[in-house]
Amino acid sequence: MAAEAMLEIPAEQHAVVPAVLDGMRLDAVAAKLFSAYSRARLQAWIEQGRLTRNGVAALRLRDAVAAGDRLELLAQVDDENAAVAAQAIDLNIVYADDSLAVIDKPAGLVVHPGAGVRDGTLQNALLHRFPQAMQLPRAGIVHRLDKDTSGLLVVALNLSAHKRLVAAMAARRIRREYEAVANGAITVGSTIDAPIARDPRNRLRMAVVPGGREATTHFSVLERFRHHTHVRVRLETGRTHQIRVHFAHLRHPLVGDTTYGGRAQRGTGLDAATRAALLAFPRQALHARELAFAHPESGIDLKFESPLPDDLQALLRCLRANQ
Repeated sequence: MAAEAMLEIPAEQHAVVPAVLDGMRLDAVAAKLFSAYSRARLQAWIEQGRLTRNGVAALRLRDAVAAGDRLELLAQVDDENAAVAAQAIDLNIVYADDSLAVIDKPAGLVVHPGAGVRDGTLQNALLHRFPQAMQLPRAGIVHRLDKDTSGLLVVALNLSAHKRLVAAMAARRIRREYEAVANGAITVGSTIDAPIARDPRNRLRMAVVPGGREATTHFSVLERFRHHTHVRVRLETGRTHQIRVHFAHLRHPLVGDTTYGGRAQRGTGLDAATRAALLAFPRQALHARELAFAHPESGIDLKFESPLPDDLQALLRCLRANQ
């Protein structure tokens, strides 16, 4: 079973150390010569004995190499897709080439299998639509959207693109903008800079917690209603549930967000139809509207937009009618 849980990846397998890298430590040289893989992954393989130097397994990351040394890499990744079946699930593919695809995810679609969800996910769909994704961690998924958040996400379709997109995400070079409807009247836009970690009182939730991971959210007001606000949000960091947690922290939880307090109806003067529409809204009112980044291979700037889905448009019409 262990052998079946690994997938061999065809890539640069042999390299000779050039003079310019003479004397450098092994892991740094490997990162330059086998650039399709991240340094962290290469370090793990070195420690597993999967990189040989002149025919001998090289196990110490800090060992110096010499010009002319021959390195051989048995590249292998844990097959995180082994237990995930390819399934013919419809996807709204906004863009695709040999390196990446941009998907417009509907609300209700889970990104990858997890606790209580074994199939029917975006990962299952990607393995069917893009068989080459079997070679990539989690079928090339670079970032996630919550199950009930709709909108755009990018997935990699080869190892080189995956490495570069992950690095771009970590360096905050992928621009992600959202639209949301929050409870309460928000006067002006602002920046929320508040650390996020597991809620110490409820491990199923995240919360603003001193000492948590840095989290920064920028937002502007698009439209104000009597007791609600339509906002545009830009993520600087990408913590779990970040937008939902930050707006709940401001005491303006997103409409429909049962986890963070957005189901409660606040304010007087809501007519029966508006109150019913708010109570019936089936998810957090959050949509990943825009995605912009440099193509990982060509460097060309790409920008994609997704229109607001029907349920959010209907919600906004209802709120306008109750002004």
